Amino acid sequence: MNVDVSSENEMMQFGRCLADAMGGRGCVHISGELGAGKTTLCRGMLRAMGHIGAVKSPTFTLVEPYQVPGALVYHFDLYRLSDPNELDYIGIEEYFGEGKLCLIEWPEKAAGYLPGHDVEIAIDVLGEKRNIGIKANSPHGERICARLLQDQVTR
Repeated sequence: MNVDVSSENEMMQFGRCLADAMGGRGCVHISGELGAGKTTLCRGMLRAMGHIGAVKSPTFTLVEPYQVPGALVYHFDLYRLSDPNELDYIGIEEYFGEGKLCLIEWPEKAAGYLPGHDVEIAIDVLGEKRNIGIKANSPHGERICARLLQDQVTR
């Protein structure tokens, strides 16, 4: 499935739709070049879930936790990860599990090291526009994609 967005507001709106479809749980891998809108997408998701504070990319800390009503969200940015084994130092396996939502920017930096994910998002920059490719990788991911497709049809 693909979605085109042409502004930051539209990326935030897509994030809100994705958050609703995720239901406060699961794992999303988000890929795209620098400036593609990965963090904006995460910001839209967190806003939809009730977070009102700042949402910045955790480039230097690797992970930023957010407690929102009904969910615990972990926002990862693996851009500066030089070796996937570094994730052992932050206890990576403790971040995943029931009742948690993990948003992982730059997952390719830890390919083969991260647990399975439900949805894969690839953001391609096309001038001022963005094309968002969405792929399901689990039964939960399939339900998420079906919900997103339904949201697109009803818009």
